[in-house]
Amino acid sequence: MAEYVLEKTVKVGRGVTIEPFAVVKGDTVLGDYCTVGSFSYLENAFIGAHTQVKASRITNSSVGSNCTVGPNAHLRDDAQVGDGCRIGNFVEVKHSVLHNGVKAAHLSYIGDAEVGARTNIGCGVVFVNFDGKAKHRTVVGEDCFVGCNANLVAPLEMGKGCFVACGSTVDKNMPDGSFSIGRSYLTVKEGRAKKYLDK
Repeated sequence: MAEYVLEKTVKVGRGVTIEPFAVVKGDTVLGDYCTVGSFSYLENAFIGAHTQVKASRITNSSVGSNCTVGPNAHLRDDAQVGDGCRIGNFVEVKHSVLHNGVKAAHLSYIGDAEVGARTNIGCGVVFVNFDGKAKHRTVVGEDCFVGCNANLVAPLEMGKGCFVACGSTVDKNMPDGSFSIGRSYLTVKEGRAKKYLDK
């Protein structure tokens, strides 16, 4: 039994490492000195030089050079990831362009979007691309910071250098250099917890 599956159509560069139990299929190109980690699935994928793919699924998509993907990331439907990017654990990217240096480290969904260079996408960020009938697109500019658990409701455009506070839902366009915060007001009622915990 083979340790991994590698179809004849795959093009492999110099010094590539393919770990046990990986599947590499279709018109896939593996750049020089990249690593395909155990339990990864690649089909019709382009992986740039010195990029590491850790236990992730990449189909009909491309990843640039000097990137890390995974573990347990999912890139599909023409996801295009630039150079020097970080796509972390349980991040899904679908039909989107992520420019050089974008970081999405954990637990996010990026769908039908364009994300500018060096932008940080925080944990739990959702690109809300579907209104129940149609898909819509989000454009995020360069050097933005999107805090944890934010929702970006498409259609939406954010300019360069914007900051979204964690826990915000953004449904209005943001010009360059904007700060947005959209949270409900927190009420703290002291001494009330025991009433609920004793039930």
